[in-house]
Amino acid sequence: MSGTRYSLFFEYIGITLGCALIAVGLVLFLAPNTIAPGGVTGLAVVIQEALHIPIDITNLAVNIPLFVIGLFILGSTFGIKTIYATVILSAFTRLFIIIFGDSYVLTGDLLLSSIYGGVIVGAGIGFVFRGGGTTGGTDLVGAIINKYFPHFSVAKSMMVLDLAIVIIAGIIVKNIEVSLYSIMALYIMVHMADFVIEGLNYSKAFYIISDHPDEIGEKINLELDRGVTALEGRGFYTGKQRDVLLCVINRAQVAKLKKLVYEIDNDAFIMVTTVHEVLGEGFKQIENKR
Repeated sequence: MSGTRYSLFFEYIGITLGCALIAVGLVLFLAPNTIAPGGVTGLAVVIQEALHIPIDITNLAVNIPLFVIGLFILGSTFGIKTIYATVILSAFTRLFIIIFGDSYVLTGDLLLSSIYGGVIVGAGIGFVFRGGGTTGGTDLVGAIINKYFPHFSVAKSMMVLDLAIVIIAGIIVKNIEVSLYSIMALYIMVHMADFVIEGLNYSKAFYIISDHPDEIGEKINLELDRGVTALEGRGFYTGKQRDVLLCVINRAQVAKLKKLVYEIDNDAFIMVTTVHEVLGEGFKQIENKR
């Protein structure tokens, strides 16, 4: 199996796993308690409560016109993955309804249902996004917004759209308490999705301003085995030219780098920022898609 096919295979595995998790969260926690965490799935929960139309049928019916938009704006590959995710999600939802029944209640506690349902569904959405797909609905709209406005993450774009849907759902159901728990579940979902997408594999970027840049840079190279980039800088007040050292390291090396710098220059100025993804030598390698 070539590298591209191998990568594509695991992307679809991730999408499938994500859809299974979303279905579990819906069928066992959210839908039985009429917690509608936004999106098409949230509307489907409300419609099931009001009109007794199954969630999986509503999910397919609402998403069909959105596929066309996704194909034109996001490309055929993204559209194919979205179609796959939506169909698989409906299939898993129907399977779990058959297994557990459409009125099975694992817990009637709205707080527990909101927390566990939000975590499970949010994790599922994260896996689907990492695989390069969406489950349709506001996921798809969020992906379209992210394409044109990259500073709006897919998950946060969804949160704005879903919040509007949750408010509408609360009005339809006429239960403010359920609506408030739905907002809680939505909040948890968004942050869980971001957590799964970004993961724990973050790094730290150090900006170091010192009168001894050469000595510090050499020490970082030798003792931490990390590259250092010297950026030209100028003090605004003094007008003095000096190098600003930029170095990206993993979390385990943070304390050691601080100690190393201050052993050389106790007056050094250090800025530390979190970097969620680093591509290149010593970190995650860029995949060759050819």
